[in-house]
Amino acid sequence: MKLGHYCVLRYLAAALLTCAGIAISLGQETAPNNFIGNNKCLSCHEDQRKYLGTAHHLTSQQANATSIAGSFAPGKNVLRTSQRELHYRMEAKNDGFFQTGVLGTPPDTISISERFDFVIGSGRKGQTYLYWGKEDQLFQLPVSYWTEVASWVNSPGYGDRTLDFSRPVVPRCLECHASFFEPVSNSVANRYRRSNYTLGVSCEKCHGPGKQHADLNAPGAATPVDQAVVNPAKLPRERQLALCSLCHGGIGVAKAPPFSFAVGNALEDFIRLEIPKADEALDVHGNQVALLERSKCFKSSAMTCSTCHNVHVRQREVGDFSETCLACHKVESCGLFPRRGQSIVGKCVDCHMPNQTSNVIFSTHDASRIRPKVRNHWIKVYPEVR
Repeated sequence: MKLGHYCVLRYLAAALLTCAGIAISLGQETAPNNFIGNNKCLSCHEDQRKYLGTAHHLTSQQANATSIAGSFAPGKNVLRTSQRELHYRMEAKNDGFFQTGVLGTPPDTISISERFDFVIGSGRKGQTYLYWGKEDQLFQLPVSYWTEVASWVNSPGYGDRTLDFSRPVVPRCLECHASFFEPVSNSVANRYRRSNYTLGVSCEKCHGPGKQHADLNAPGAATPVDQAVVNPAKLPRERQLALCSLCHGGIGVAKAPPFSFAVGNALEDFIRLEIPKADEALDVHGNQVALLERSKCFKSSAMTCSTCHNVHVRQREVGDFSETCLACHKVESCGLFPRRGQSIVGKCVDCHMPNQTSNVIFSTHDASRIRPKVRNHWIKVYPEVR
């Protein structure tokens, strides 16, 4: 399982942990030379400040009392596994937050403890966590958080029978859950420079580096025609979809160095994504763009992902999405209208894009396998939900 399959930042909202007074020092988050950061962007584009509360922005964060969703309170901070002699304990200490795995029966036990360094996922469906290992390598911690059960769970990709902290975080995972990390070794896939990264899906992930744009629009300067920044809405449909497909089109196989794709580029020059056959079953989380492309709505219009999604604000109410449906469709044309009338207004998405169980994301909790439900982006009639 890939880390990117678990954390679905485009679906998450921040959950709060009350554990005040604990600070963590991870070093200064920085960015490539031509990035200026969200704060600089928002200093001029104040109307987009709601973006800071979106799932995209919160898809990776520094680990702290606010960003970690799980509880460190006694009685709620232990994850027991199917192996009776193995458990994990989440600990809040003066110098940070830690996961400690303990194997054996007292007094004969061994343990491993690692720090929560990064949070992946804002918590709407769940979170997983990363730590810096030796030689600047990033690893996934073995315990994650699952919002539906409000509990710590075994991280996807880890078993629950061995004491293990060794799952590496490869660049493709971070390419979707961050705006930039600088790999520092071709021979070690999960080694990165600790002083050069940008967390979350930042403004510049979707609009391109902002330094030249900011310089051109410095106070007192004449406003240039060429703003040296990308408005994705003005790109051809194919390039708009490429930007979204980078993370919502499957894992793919890299054809270029990590983080080299930029908005406006042709995605196929950077990643080879699998093109599913017309009759191939697709998981509701595995390739959302391919599911959308199967839709009659997509084929008969010029719609893109942004037709329904405004990435600058949090969107949670299905009724809001249904309003977009009714811009093209009349509620009276629905087959359920003769029987249900106006009661179906605002429910287009629930019927035609139902939440369905994903088969590519799963974890274990209380010896049971748990899977999240994800909205199917193949827009069509589903008789089973009528």
